[in-house]
Amino acid sequence: MVKTGAPQLYIRLRRRARVRKGSVVQLRHIAQVFVEPEYETALNQLIIHKPQQEDGNRVLIDMMLIVRKVKAIYPELQIEHFGEPHVLLEIYSDYKKVSPVLIGLVWLLLFIGSGLAIMNFHADVSMMEVHQRIYELMTGKKVEHPLILQIPYSLGIGVGMVIFFNHLFKKKFNEEPSPLEVEMFMYQENVNHYVITEEYMKIHEERESKG
Repeated sequence: MVKTGAPQLYIRLRRRARVRKGSVVQLRHIAQVFVEPEYETALNQLIIHKPQQEDGNRVLIDMMLIVRKVKAIYPELQIEHFGEPHVLLEIYSDYKKVSPVLIGLVWLLLFIGSGLAIMNFHADVSMMEVHQRIYELMTGKKVEHPLILQIPYSLGIGVGMVIFFNHLFKKKFNEEPSPLEVEMFMYQENVNHYVITEEYMKIHEERESKG
């Protein structure tokens, strides 16, 4: 039961957070807090976790851990929690800048691979014969290279891909996410769900082994 007049701490955990490798995880890194001014600075700087080598690059921080840390220094606080019961912490390192030569090689590889894929698809469906037949039906003449159809068709493929993915280099045409961005988001959500499940299993096994 909440004591009348007891100071309140309102806390909302972020779904995901990132900290640099070697840094300690403070409460301000993983949560938003609303509390009386005399508690705010100390709580924001409260150390919740110190990443260890065995932690890997992802750590699950449960709300119960935060409650124990807060109560250890401010037992009088009454904690009200909103939102997610945990936060997935990603520990990242500073990577070296990727070489422009490597970027160029990857771009060239993807360009050639995608071009071959399109060409193989067109060969499978006999696109050349289709264009020749359409041109013959429209004009009554049979030509080997109906460029009046092939050139707009080729340009249309490129324009269609740009519109479909909603990107031209770094420029977006509107705020609607592209299919690729949606797929990447769903993949990341599935990875997060898997990691959270695995971490909860580890926590449960550790508690059972200690008990």
